[in-house]
Amino acid sequence: MEQEFELIAKTFQGMEDLLVQELAEAGAQNIKKGRRVVYFTGDTSMMYRANYALRTAIRILKPLKHFNATTADEVYNTVRNYEWKNILDLKTTFAVDAVVYSENFSYSKFVAYKVKDAIVDYFRENCGQRPNISVANPDIRFHIHISDDDCTLSLDSSGDSLHKRGYREASVDAPINEVLAAGLVKLTGWNGECDFIDPMCGSGTIPIEAGMIAKNIAPGKFRKEFAFQKWPDYSADLFNEIKEEYEAQEIPFNHRIYAYDIDANAVEATKANVIAAQLDEDFIVDRRDFREFKQPAEKAIMVINPPYGVRIKSDSALPLLYKAIGERLKHQFVGNEAWIICNHEELFQSIGLKPSIKIPIFNGSLDCQFQKYQIFDGKLEKFRKEGNDIKTDKERREMSDPHRFKLHRDFKKRLDEDEEADYGDIPDYVVRKHREFEENNRRKERRQSYGDRHENRDGDRDRRSFSRGDRKPYGGGGKRFEHNDNRGGFSRNRDDRKPFSRDRKGSERSGGRGDFRGKRDGGFRKGGNRKEGFDN
Repeated sequence: MEQEFELIAKTFQGMEDLLVQELAEAGAQNIKKGRRVVYFTGDTSMMYRANYALRTAIRILKPLKHFNATTADEVYNTVRNYEWKNILDLKTTFAVDAVVYSENFSYSKFVAYKVKDAIVDYFRENCGQRPNISVANPDIRFHIHISDDDCTLSLDSSGDSLHKRGYREASVDAPINEVLAAGLVKLTGWNGECDFIDPMCGSGTIPIEAGMIAKNIAPGKFRKEFAFQKWPDYSADLFNEIKEEYEAQEIPFNHRIYAYDIDANAVEATKANVIAAQLDEDFIVDRRDFREFKQPAEKAIMVINPPYGVRIKSDSALPLLYKAIGERLKHQFVGNEAWIICNHEELFQSIGLKPSIKIPIFNGSLDCQFQKYQIFDGKLEKFRKEGNDIKTDKERREMSDPHRFKLHRDFKKRLDEDEEADYGDIPDYVVRKHREFEENNRRKERRQSYGDRHENRDGDRDRRSFSRGDRKPYGGGGKRFEHNDNRGGFSRNRDDRKPFSRDRKGSERSGGRGDFRGKRDGGFRKGGNRKEGFDN
């Protein structure tokens, strides 16, 4: 039997418990939770499994050496004295990443450079030549983590971050990270026992992760490669056995996943990604305005990732959007659960509904809450008299935890530069700003000086709508598919719908007034027949 060794799984803050559970189910040993990491032991098979099957892990590290250091010279000397010829040869390219939480080291990239120099100097001294550096596509990637004076030098067995599942064919502006999306779905407790609805789906990441969970599809199934496949001791036979084992564990899904967005480009992106994830038989994807949402005929759970800004203005249209969300849920989602992620208490208050639980979570560097809403008919007192409760015993225990968020706290971007370095695995989460909902607000904004206008990170004036109507276009059209499902959801009466604005090539702007005029983009197509999900 192969000897077990130490391993480290990195994750988002707030998802450590989910990762612990996943590791236990995968057969890991000696599991210990840390801050944004989980420590465990396992053999080579476990390392392969962790990369292939963990939904809430960002990357899997294999520690090589633990040591203490308070200066860059101490780091350099320790790394240089390591027997690198057992890991590398002169034909192997490598790169070094660093994450630092220490007053002794103010610049994480400097630490990475010192580690790189130490490895290079080792080979110069012992072999007379140096190995090559490849930042973009190295054969082996090293990772050094420093907390105060505790240093851990590790092999990165993942390579690209594990959020890169391999199914994303198209994208929109600021897509949600796949690891975060999977974590949100798992936090709801959903396992495919009912319908799933995402009414603001963007490029479809949340519903796709929900679909993969429901069908027990391993998150690494569509990924092209992992870093460990370039290691000298890589066993292709062992990894193929693991992949076949997980594919044999896939299960059918007997419900439907509904993905909607008001933006035509987002809808098309979702369609392409759903096909790539091999979930087209389980999805209904359509262009819909959430303000037209109707009571679904079947029991469902809803997860919403609405737009939210870093700063809330008094005349912002965002509170109006969140108020509309609350009204739709209260009147058209009775008997079901809805979950919403946001980083502003003010916007949560605009919903006008009382959450049963608030879960602290990070979206990139944004300090957010993930709140659950139990939607019931009538008054709360009547609901409770009938033997119901908006909180489970587990939720009560979690809400009473003294380490949870304080009530009415202002969610702020609170990570310093070094702390953000740990999110190097995660794409930039540019917070979507919004275009004013009412025309008079837009006019007022245009009267302001150029210095007062909203700018995006590229310096361009921001013209995006709170409705996600101005996402980046994508080039791939992809094939369309259909579903014949008549179980209800949004309005079944085609004549009752508000028409959408005329489609344009490239990027489409949804307008700024809330009423949409012109031709609606339909559901998926297959064989030339038009189907529109709920409207069949």
